[in-house]
Amino acid sequence: MTARSALDAAKSLNVPVGAIVKTLIFIIESKKIHTPVIVLIAGDKKCKTQALHKILNIEGSVFRPEAKIVKKITGYSIGGVSPIGLPRELNLIIDTSLRRFEKIWSAAGHPHCVFNSTYKQLLIMTNALESDEIT
Repeated sequence: MTARSALDAAKSLNVPVGAIVKTLIFIIESKKIHTPVIVLIAGDKKCKTQALHKILNIEGSVFRPEAKIVKKITGYSIGGVSPIGLPRELNLIIDTSLRRFEKIWSAAGHPHCVFNSTYKQLLIMTNALESDEIT
């Protein structure tokens, strides 16, 4: 089983791809300050990066960091970034469309490991900011 992509994980678990939580890392660069942002988004959705500015009230350009920066920020390698166990100071946003599913599946720190939870459980574990504007 692999969790390297939402589609791979969904096929392995025999669940809808939307029930897979993608943990995406972005950086907002503003006046030479880099603010990492973690977005927990349904596997069948795409992140509207322009919404990050409004949600977090931070101006600047948004980009996806390279793999070694993701590992430095999160402690996890791409393909296995877990939404839990992250540094407390990170900004986390959760896609409210994940509520559609009774059970959702997230990477558990390794590309071949996942865990399940309810939306509410993941929200409590991550203390993420809820948004319906991210997709």
